[in-house]
Amino acid sequence: MEYTLQQRSEKIVSACLQEKSKSPLDIFHHIAKQDFVRIHGPEHHILDGAAVLTAFYNAGGNIDVAESLQEMMKRGMQMPGAACGQWGVCGAVSSIGAALSIIDGTGPLSSDDSWGNHMLYTSAALGKLAKVGGPRCCKRDAFLAIKEAVEYINEHYGISLQMSEMKCDYSSQNEQCISHRCPFYKKKIAFICVHNSCRSQIAEALGKKYLSEEFECYSAGTETKPQINQDAVRIMKEMYGIDMEQSQYSKLLSDIPAPDIAISMGCNVSCPFIGRGFDDNWGLEDPTGKSDEEFVKIIKEIENKILELKG
Repeated sequence: MEYTLQQRSEKIVSACLQEKSKSPLDIFHHIAKQDFVRIHGPEHHILDGAAVLTAFYNAGGNIDVAESLQEMMKRGMQMPGAACGQWGVCGAVSSIGAALSIIDGTGPLSSDDSWGNHMLYTSAALGKLAKVGGPRCCKRDAFLAIKEAVEYINEHYGISLQMSEMKCDYSSQNEQCISHRCPFYKKKIAFICVHNSCRSQIAEALGKKYLSEEFECYSAGTETKPQINQDAVRIMKEMYGIDMEQSQYSKLLSDIPAPDIAISMGCNVSCPFIGRGFDDNWGLEDPTGKSDEEFVKIIKEIENKILELKG
């Protein structure tokens, strides 16, 4: 469904009113994953400040949260899209600057310290964004702006906002992702074999189980099968409660993002060519058609190798 900016903004406000977290980043993540928030878009001019206002209220801040969110929506919708490139001011930072103004009731004629203090926040946050550089990423810019906001609020307001670890789960959706230049980038690992039906699928599933905080995990092959190996599916359910058929399928190399780390499962003379050398070859025997004991042995080998990758 395609939403108007008004509809996106109203849904953001409604979602914020359901949030109980004291972490603006957690609130941001919960809402940013909804279908009414795009990977980039002016709805972030509402969302970023709204996440801060919501966390501020949940942490004991003295505001009328419903009224404050309505005012945030009104101001955020007035900010032009593409302000970062065309105006030299990031909408994420401006959004949180507006949130601080709402908290303090600051206006253009205010003579108290809030008038200047808010500019100390925005100038510091813009400086952090400037060091990373463009092109814009509404998620990266929000992370940087929120991190600076948490430090500012905890110092100035006598309350304690929580700060979650910031890792990006959005890079595969962003065609302009700057990857390793971004401080929140998760490296992508691809587990590769010929048919992407057994060992590499097990590795993807266990990678998602153990490495999701540090890496994005994929699997692929040079050919595909109609379904994942059914013995592997059954035994992975028995051992870990993981149903690989719910979230995985047989994929070609062209179906996944370019990996930072490519690991061969060990295909002997028929290892697929991926356009460059593999970063590692695990040399795993194919358990297809063998006993459950052989499957369990290979699965445990894969688990151990996955755990070795954990930072």
